[in-house]
Amino acid sequence: MRNQYLNREKVFAVAPMIDWTDRHCRFFHRQISRQTLLYTEMVVADAIIHGVRDRLLGHNAVEHPLALQLGGSDPAKLAEAVRIAAEYGYDEINLNVGCPSDRVQSGTFGACLMREPETVADCVKAMKAVARVPVTVKCRIGVDDQDPETVLPDFLSRAIDAGADAVWIHARKAWLQGLSPKENREIPPLDYGIVYRMKERHPDVFIGINGGIPDIDAAEEHLRHVDGVMLGRAVYHNAALLADVDHRIYGAAERAIDWDAVRDTMMAYAADHIANGGRLVHVTRHMVGLFAGVAGSRRYRQILSADATRAGAGPEVIAEAFAAVDLETSLQQTAPAA
Repeated sequence: MRNQYLNREKVFAVAPMIDWTDRHCRFFHRQISRQTLLYTEMVVADAIIHGVRDRLLGHNAVEHPLALQLGGSDPAKLAEAVRIAAEYGYDEINLNVGCPSDRVQSGTFGACLMREPETVADCVKAMKAVARVPVTVKCRIGVDDQDPETVLPDFLSRAIDAGADAVWIHARKAWLQGLSPKENREIPPLDYGIVYRMKERHPDVFIGINGGIPDIDAAEEHLRHVDGVMLGRAVYHNAALLADVDHRIYGAAERAIDWDAVRDTMMAYAADHIANGGRLVHVTRHMVGLFAGVAGSRRYRQILSADATRAGAGPEVIAEAFAAVDLETSLQQTAPAA
């Protein structure tokens, strides 16, 4: 029987992004889409075992459905991290096999693990043995000089045989030598076709696609071939894209976003964060791209980029930024499509 990943036929997700998809970003995104699957930043298993767990794993209940992405290559440590994370109620645990940064290379995990499918299988088995929720893998189509047509089918088969409930595939190679993490998101060519073919080879396994997907129109096209679509930078830099997701991807009733309510909720959230020792910019830095292309958006960005960074800045800055935007136009432009 087909694995009903998170009990959904199709899944739309915001990709895990280091330094971006923190708890403040996720809370903000949830104000715009109720059903999008959100991911944490990658959290290293060692940090969970030895670090401040509430800081690393804590989140707001409204963020669900929410997946925790783990980094690591030691099956025992990953299993221990899964045990610890279970108390925090995540809806999914994801293993990072795609990040090309120097940090993960020095730790021999992330995209490096594309070269070690046996290790990935051992990690998945160990995580599955203790997990209460789906265990998934996010990978690349290969690294460096690997031939994806050879490497990816073998990698997927091993991960699936080990018990992975779903595999998300970033449809680019990762070049671990010679390209920066930013260049790895842009230079290696995209190959969506190979991801489609992997779905054809594994019709009973959830296969999702990631990499260079610009908008909801493109997401719907990909969902004709695969089970899930994951957007990263496109959503981060224009979160209003999420306004269409619940209706167009999940079939929910059309719902115009109440931007005044979003403003008020984020102001209250920011006030609480500040009262607990945080700074306004921790919250507002994720909101800068919200009204891309809307009249007044330049001034909106200026306010959030400059005023919110000042010492003592309070949530009234959010109100000032929203006041600069032609909200009537933005409501028309971001209402769910028919």
